[in-house]
Amino acid sequence: MTEEEVKAAFLSAYNKLVSEKAEIVANAETIRETLCRTDVLEEEKRSLENDMAVLAGMVQNIIGENARIAQDQGEYQERYNGLVERYDIAKAQYDEVARTITEKEAQNERLAGFIKILKAQDGIIAEFDERLWSSMVDFVTVGKNKEMAVTFRDGTEIKI
Repeated sequence: MTEEEVKAAFLSAYNKLVSEKAEIVANAETIRETLCRTDVLEEEKRSLENDMAVLAGMVQNIIGENARIAQDQGEYQERYNGLVERYDIAKAQYDEVARTITEKEAQNERLAGFIKILKAQDGIIAEFDERLWSSMVDFVTVGKNKEMAVTFRDGTEIKI
Protein backbone atom coordinates (compact mmCIF):
# COMPACT_ATOMS: atom_id res chain seq x y z
CA MET A 1 0.00 0.00 0.00
CA THR A 2 1.54 3.27 -1.07
CA GLU A 3 0.98 6.75 0.24
CA GLU A 4 -0.54 7.73 -3.09
CA GLU A 5 -3.08 4.90 -2.84
CA VAL A 6 -4.11 6.04 0.65
CA LYS A 7 -4.42 9.64 -0.57
CA ALA A 8 -6.54 8.51 -3.53
CA ALA A 9 -8.77 6.51 -1.19
CA PHE A 10 -9.20 9.57 1.00
CA LEU A 11 -10.15 11.72 -2.01
CA SER A 12 -12.73 9.19 -3.11
CA ALA A 13 -14.18 8.72 0.37
CA TYR A 14 -14.20 12.44 1.09
CA ASN A 15 -15.98 13.24 -2.17
CA LYS A 16 -18.63 10.60 -1.37
CA LEU A 17 -19.00 12.13 2.08
CA VAL A 18 -19.44 15.64 0.67
CA SER A 19 -22.08 14.40 -1.75
CA GLU A 20 -24.18 13.46 1.31
CA LYS A 21 -23.12 16.51 3.31
CA ALA A 22 -26.56 17.64 4.54
CA GLU A 23 -27.46 14.18 5.83
CA ILE A 24 -24.05 13.62 7.43
CA VAL A 25 -24.14 17.02 9.18
CA ALA A 26 -27.68 16.36 10.45
CA ASN A 27 -26.65 12.93 11.77
CA ALA A 28 -23.52 14.32 13.43
CA GLU A 29 -25.54 17.06 15.12
CA THR A 30 -28.05 14.47 16.36
CA ILE A 31 -25.19 12.39 17.74
CA ARG A 32 -23.81 15.46 19.51
CA GLU A 33 -27.19 16.25 21.05
CA THR A 34 -27.85 12.71 22.26
CA LEU A 35 -24.62 10.80 22.82
CA CYS A 36 -22.46 13.70 23.98
CA ARG A 37 -24.81 14.99 26.67
CA THR A 38 -23.29 15.05 30.13
CA ASP A 39 -26.00 16.68 32.26
CA VAL A 40 -27.14 13.39 33.87
CA LEU A 41 -23.53 12.35 34.43
CA GLU A 42 -22.69 15.75 35.95
CA GLU A 43 -25.55 15.31 38.42
CA GLU A 44 -24.34 11.81 39.28
CA LYS A 45 -20.81 13.19 39.75
CA ARG A 46 -22.10 15.87 42.17
CA SER A 47 -24.06 13.24 44.09
CA LEU A 48 -20.98 11.02 44.39
CA GLU A 49 -18.90 14.02 45.54
CA ASN A 50 -21.46 14.64 48.28
CA ASP A 51 -21.46 10.96 49.27
CA MET A 52 -17.66 10.95 49.45
CA ALA A 53 -17.65 14.10 51.59
CA VAL A 54 -20.18 12.58 54.01
CA LEU A 55 -18.22 9.33 54.23
CA ALA A 56 -14.93 11.18 54.77
CA GLY A 57 -16.60 13.16 57.58
CA MET A 58 -17.90 9.95 59.13
CA VAL A 59 -14.40 8.43 59.03
CA GLN A 60 -12.96 11.53 60.72
CA ASN A 61 -15.68 11.38 63.37
CA ILE A 62 -15.04 7.77 64.32
CA ILE A 63 -11.28 8.38 64.37
CA GLY A 64 -11.81 11.33 66.72
CA GLU A 65 -14.24 9.32 68.84
CA ASN A 66 -11.73 6.47 69.07
CA ALA A 67 -9.03 8.91 70.21
CA ARG A 68 -11.28 10.42 72.92
CA ILE A 69 -13.23 7.42 74.18
CA ALA A 70 -11.92 3.96 75.05
CA GLN A 71 -13.73 1.39 72.93
CA ASP A 72 -13.46 -2.14 71.61
CA GLN A 73 -10.76 -1.84 68.92
CA GLY A 74 -12.09 -4.79 66.93
CA GLU A 75 -15.51 -3.12 66.69
CA TYR A 76 -13.89 0.23 65.86
CA GLN A 77 -11.74 -1.34 63.13
CA GLU A 78 -14.79 -3.05 61.63
CA ARG A 79 -16.73 0.25 61.49
CA TYR A 80 -13.68 2.07 60.13
CA ASN A 81 -13.04 -0.55 57.41
CA GLY A 82 -16.73 -0.52 56.42
CA LEU A 83 -16.71 3.26 55.95
CA VAL A 84 -13.41 3.22 54.06
CA GLU A 85 -14.74 0.46 51.78
CA ARG A 86 -17.90 2.49 51.07
CA TYR A 87 -15.72 5.54 50.34
CA ASP A 88 -13.50 3.53 47.98
CA ILE A 89 -16.55 2.24 46.09
CA ALA A 90 -17.96 5.78 45.75
CA LYS A 91 -14.53 7.04 44.63
CA ALA A 92 -14.26 4.34 41.96
CA GLN A 93 -17.74 5.24 40.69
CA TYR A 94 -16.82 8.93 40.75
CA ASP A 95 -13.64 8.28 38.75
CA GLU A 96 -15.59 6.26 36.16
CA VAL A 97 -18.24 8.97 35.79
CA ALA A 98 -15.56 11.67 35.49
CA ARG A 99 -13.75 9.60 32.82
CA THR A 100 -17.00 9.12 30.88
CA ILE A 101 -17.73 12.86 31.05
CA THR A 102 -14.25 13.65 29.73
CA GLU A 103 -14.68 11.15 26.87
CA LYS A 104 -18.09 12.58 25.93
CA GLU A 105 -16.74 16.14 26.00
CA ALA A 106 -13.83 15.12 23.75
CA GLN A 107 -16.21 13.35 21.37
CA ASN A 108 -18.42 16.46 21.35
CA GLU A 109 -15.44 18.65 20.43
CA ARG A 110 -14.33 16.26 17.65
CA LEU A 111 -17.83 16.21 16.20
CA ALA A 112 -18.17 19.99 16.44
CA GLY A 113 -14.91 20.43 14.54
CA PHE A 114 -15.94 17.82 11.98
CA ILE A 115 -19.31 19.53 11.44
CA LYS A 116 -17.71 22.97 11.12
CA ILE A 117 -15.19 21.80 8.54
CA LEU A 118 -17.74 19.78 6.56
CA LYS A 119 -20.17 22.72 6.45
CA ALA A 120 -17.39 24.96 5.13
CA GLN A 121 -16.64 22.64 2.19
CA ASP A 122 -18.29 23.68 -1.05
CA GLY A 123 -17.80 20.64 -3.20
CA ILE A 124 -15.59 17.80 -4.22
CA ILE A 125 -11.82 18.08 -4.17
CA ALA A 126 -9.39 16.98 -6.85
CA GLU A 127 -6.16 17.10 -4.86
CA PHE A 128 -5.13 15.71 -1.49
CA ASP A 129 -5.36 18.29 1.31
CA GLU A 130 -3.33 17.39 4.39
CA ARG A 131 -5.24 19.84 6.61
CA LEU A 132 -8.53 18.32 5.53
CA TRP A 133 -7.16 14.82 6.10
CA SER A 134 -6.00 15.57 9.64
CA SER A 135 -9.21 17.32 10.62
CA MET A 136 -11.67 14.86 9.07
CA VAL A 137 -10.21 11.34 9.22
CA ASP A 138 -10.22 9.25 12.38
CA PHE A 139 -8.50 6.22 10.83
CA VAL A 140 -8.15 4.12 7.68
CA THR A 141 -8.49 0.35 7.69
CA VAL A 142 -6.66 -1.60 4.99
CA GLY A 143 -7.73 -5.14 4.15
CA LYS A 144 -5.58 -7.97 2.84
CA ASN A 145 -6.59 -7.33 -0.79
CA LYS A 146 -5.86 -3.60 -0.52
CA GLU A 147 -9.52 -2.75 0.06
CA MET A 148 -9.79 0.27 2.32
CA ALA A 149 -12.34 1.82 4.62
CA VAL A 150 -11.97 5.46 5.64
CA THR A 151 -13.55 6.23 9.00
CA PHE A 152 -14.28 9.89 9.56
CA ARG A 153 -14.37 11.63 12.93
CA ASP A 154 -18.17 11.43 13.10
CA GLY A 155 -18.01 7.64 12.81
CA THR A 156 -19.03 7.51 9.14
CA GLU A 157 -17.18 4.72 7.35
CA ILE A 158 -16.80 4.75 3.59
CA LYS A 159 -15.42 1.66 1.90
CA ILE A 160 -13.24 2.10 -1.16
